[in-house]
Amino acid sequence: MGRIYISSDLHLGHDKEFIWKARGFSSIEEHDAAIISSFNEVVQPEDTLILLGDNMLGDNDAGIKKFHQLPAHMWLVYGNHDSDARQALYEQSWNVDRILGYASILKYDGFTFYLSHYPTLTGNFEDEHKYLKQQVINLCGHTHTTDRWSDIDKGLIYHCEVDAHGMKPVLLDDIIDEFIRRRHLND
Repeated sequence: MGRIYISSDLHLGHDKEFIWKARGFSSIEEHDAAIISSFNEVVQPEDTLILLGDNMLGDNDAGIKKFHQLPAHMWLVYGNHDSDARQALYEQSWNVDRILGYASILKYDGFTFYLSHYPTLTGNFEDEHKYLKQQVINLCGHTHTTDRWSDIDKGLIYHCEVDAHGMKPVLLDDIIDEFIRRRHLND
């Protein structure tokens, strides 16, 4: 396995202005083309892409065609818009390696991540002085925030939405580096 990238809330095919216009696009077609292009530029064939829900909305047939233009080796966590019909399409997709359900644990480089669509508390503030590798970090989406740290005041919650990462997936190693830098700045 190559590198691991994380993202969420692509909303391919979701033809509502509050999605594509808020992200700086003039149409859903421009929005979807930009996401597909940026993901394929960043994620290499040997890499894994973990999507934390809400990959497509609207017409499922058109959505799955766009979804199939994303890189291979995807792992999926379901979000609130991932209906039974969409789940069945994802389960049959050639570019999906693993379905992780509604949440999953990922252990990587000594760190423990709780992967979910929704922001989730994974500890309490009594743990704030523990080493980062002794805690569980939540990687999530759902809120469409542009601030990846918008819930850090509640716990170790990091937002992976495309909205917070320039319409690109984020490298897991970069997330770890961001936490380490943030932790050092606050010590």
